[in-house]
Amino acid sequence: MSSTVELTKENFDQTVTDNEFVLIDFWAAWCGPCRQFAPVYEKAAEDNPDLVFGKVDTEAQPELAAAFGIQSIPTLMIVRDQVAIFAQPGALPEAALTDVIGQARKLDMDEVRKQIAEQQAASGSTEASEASGTAE
Repeated sequence: MSSTVELTKENFDQTVTDNEFVLIDFWAAWCGPCRQFAPVYEKAAEDNPDLVFGKVDTEAQPELAAAFGIQSIPTLMIVRDQVAIFAQPGALPEAALTDVIGQARKLDMDEVRKQIAEQQAASGSTEASEASGTAE
């Protein structure tokens, strides 16, 4: 039995909302690197039973791939507390995937949310000052 969950547009939002830590592999059956990455991803799922490992077949779920701007596959994305904290195209070797999962586990999500809020505030104030600068 697979320890990964097939994500579709029907169950994606619910999966990300209901689970605090979700890894997502965007892949396709015709993609050689995706097929090479699949057993590495599956092993990581078995090694981390407390995390949700999802797979999005970009051929079957083009809307999800488009919604996340997936340009190349495989792409690994990690979502914690409904915030995408990592996204990287390419098949990761086992050691690199283990390292990424470890780093993602250690992230202080309160700090991440604070940084996001600060970035949004900064970009909002920059746009406002640019707008006022052009009005002069």
